[in-house]
Amino acid sequence: MNDELSLFEDQTEQPYLLGKVTTIFFAAADSFYKVVLLKVLENNFDWAEPEIVATGSFGELREENTYRFFGKIVQHAKYGQQFQVTNYQSEGPTTESGLINYLASDSFTGIGEKTAERIVDLLGLDAINQILVDPSRLAPLNLKEAVITNLVEQLKLNNGMEQVVIGLNQYGFGSTLATAIYQKYQNEALEVIHRNPYQLVEDIDGISFKRADQVARVIGIKMDSTIRIEAGILATLDQQSFNSGDVYSDVNDVLQGARQLLSVGVQVEITLSQVQEALLKLVTSQRVVADGEKVYLASLYLAEWQSATQLVQTSCQKNLITYSNERILATIKKVEKMFKIKYDDLQKQAIIDGINAPVFVLTGGPGTGKTTIVNGLVATFALLHEVDLDVNAYKEDNFPILLAAPTGRAAKRMTETTGLPAKTIHRLLGLTGRERNEAPDVEELKGLLLIVDEMSMVDILLFNTLMSAVPTKMQIIFVGDKDQLPSVGPGQVFADLLASNTFKQVELTHIYRQANESSIIPLAHAIKDGDLPDNLTINQSDRTFIAAHANQIPSVIEKVVQRAQQKGFAFNDMQVLAPMYRGLAGIDNLNQVMQDILNPLNAKKTREVEFNQQKFRVGDKVLHLVNSPESNVFNGDIGQIVGLTLKTDKGNVEKVDQLTIAFDAGEITYPRSEWKRLTLAYATSIHKAQGSEFKLVIMPMVQQYSVMLQRNLIYTGITRASEMLILIGEPDAFKRGVNNVGAHRASTLQQRIQQVLSGEESVIIKNDTEELIKAKALINSKSELNPDKTKANQQAKPLSTSSINEQMAANTSLDLFDEVSSYQALNTNKDKGLLTGKLAEPTVVFGTILTDDMILNNEIDPMIGMENVSPYDFVEKVD
Repeated sequence: MNDELSLFEDQTEQPYLLGKVTTIFFAAADSFYKVVLLKVLENNFDWAEPEIVATGSFGELREENTYRFFGKIVQHAKYGQQFQVTNYQSEGPTTESGLINYLASDSFTGIGEKTAERIVDLLGLDAINQILVDPSRLAPLNLKEAVITNLVEQLKLNNGMEQVVIGLNQYGFGSTLATAIYQKYQNEALEVIHRNPYQLVEDIDGISFKRADQVARVIGIKMDSTIRIEAGILATLDQQSFNSGDVYSDVNDVLQGARQLLSVGVQVEITLSQVQEALLKLVTSQRVVADGEKVYLASLYLAEWQSATQLVQTSCQKNLITYSNERILATIKKVEKMFKIKYDDLQKQAIIDGINAPVFVLTGGPGTGKTTIVNGLVATFALLHEVDLDVNAYKEDNFPILLAAPTGRAAKRMTETTGLPAKTIHRLLGLTGRERNEAPDVEELKGLLLIVDEMSMVDILLFNTLMSAVPTKMQIIFVGDKDQLPSVGPGQVFADLLASNTFKQVELTHIYRQANESSIIPLAHAIKDGDLPDNLTINQSDRTFIAAHANQIPSVIEKVVQRAQQKGFAFNDMQVLAPMYRGLAGIDNLNQVMQDILNPLNAKKTREVEFNQQKFRVGDKVLHLVNSPESNVFNGDIGQIVGLTLKTDKGNVEKVDQLTIAFDAGEITYPRSEWKRLTLAYATSIHKAQGSEFKLVIMPMVQQYSVMLQRNLIYTGITRASEMLILIGEPDAFKRGVNNVGAHRASTLQQRIQQVLSGEESVIIKNDTEELIKAKALINSKSELNPDKTKANQQAKPLSTSSINEQMAANTSLDLFDEVSSYQALNTNKDKGLLTGKLAEPTVVFGTILTDDMILNNEIDPMIGMENVSPYDFVEKVD
């Protein structure tokens, strides 16, 4: 929807029609969107037909009832002219006398004919809407409070949801957001918005500070009002935390960032003292927590404290059943025979610690045997505790061993490797994935042991919710790879658990998965340690490097995919992973390239639908973008389109375009209004692929990716490949990424764990006046802000890349899949952007003199001077 909220035009100037609802063609189940047929009674635009189809956001329209609709005529590509409704109103009393008689009726106690006349004289024919939006408009009449209260309550009963929807339409909210607002506030929605429109930012997904600011202008809230400045501070903190992953921000950054946000597009000056005063008010009301120079959203501050408290309580449980090392080792021997394997000493120690420790942390890179240890732990635990691992034996009782992971694909992998049921953390806890920052109430988990895999993906808010559901008598094992990408949300939980040195932990370092002479795993470990191997560009049996610049990436990937198809790789076996969405080498463009290769239109397949600048066809690989636990489908799950139904198809009683997607959980049908949950998945971000594995990973890496070039991102992408890895791009981009450790996230979970152990209390629990005085003194002392303050970026050790240039120049073949390919003879046509046999010299990244050649050869970082830009600024947002 247009952020300018053009719907606030004077409705008397807009096209309108007076119409009777004859048929409701379609009513969305999850929003107020409807398609209706109207009998035209009156209109002020060029329309001579007796009926017209209208679309828009409506409350409970009743057939045969008459309404006045405001909007405009639009031309639908398939269905011709329709009336697109921006707002409407029920045709109640249309004359002053009719409205007076209505208000003077027995429905409104204390309102006689004379009072009704005074109300109509004051507010006019729009009196009912004005009273519902703002009852204080009756103040000049000096009516008794009880009379006003009764009048407002009765009007709400009479108008209910319909009036709320009409009011939300006036504020420019579409059907989806209007539904979310109504579900949150019910009939109080308009009052909440009028009192404080910025409350929507905190309560409703998809409403930004900018959007609430536009509503505030319409309502007439001053741009230097306290509620606006407070909202700007909260929005700044939220943006800083969820963009950077930091749990807290420096007080200087908060004051500066909030002042910048609040000053955009306003004429009035927002002073530093105003922002300081508002921040102090938020601290006093405990919506924000100030701890020294650190400023937290209260939800993030509490999440760290509460999860730390629960962790310590669990780790200190006294009634835990423990076993001697001798008995555990004897049981491990039985497990070794069962699995026909032999554990080394470190693996045995990991199993011993996991069996006896209330909280155990296991980390290791690819090929180090984490899955082997998890299976060994489960089997040993079952034998010692006499637990039957046959799930079917538990018809009424709960299975005592719980397995969970952050994503559906990671949970599926746990099930495949253990043979036991695993769930996403959201499904385990009964979460919808649409919870806001506050920790939701969840039921206590039932069982003896909880194992959570892919812990590096778990943010502090989800971790706190998980820990709140863990009973103190349950053992917990956290498993993950500390060198992978951290969570998308705030915090670095897994890294902090390891760094705290509070809980039993084992790091697996020996690489076992090398029987097939894999070169992918050694490459990943080298990159993890900050080394870029000299043989990066030399093709191996299971990995290939193809040198290319950004404009060559699509054509190279096209040839790689075609070759992979010839070698028998199915489209589900191969996955393109890229860091960014935009540009020639971005995810969006690469999805189109892959779609046209793997699922093209042809004589047999002629149908496709377009949505959000993407085309969907039967057979397409798609990614689910949100959590839908009601359908057992979660963010990151990949499915395939198996059905496409147009609303004009015979037998389509819904009269709306639909896509049917086959996921592992089953088939789900999505009407067009829900397609925003889906995107093509031939190419995905590395973040979205975390927790998954693919037989063939194709990973471009070029200077165009700029700020996203980081060691843990490259490492995570490479470790998604189980059999074959194709690296495409510029060696200097890989070098730059491996050399960039990335910013350390600002979190205090380690500190909280130690504070809980020492018996300290949080600032909020202490509610200490002295702490508030300190906070006030600190905030008020910030008279000069430092706009250039940025995090220091830790530099990795120097890379051994002396022979990279020679290798890149020599690597003229695209030798894929263990045989010499026909790509060796390719020559480059610069006009067509095709690959050549003679490759360009590697780019020089860190030159000090700007030249024309550097610009023409794409050697300049396009993000230069934009250090504060977050990678999430380039990710498509989903409402």
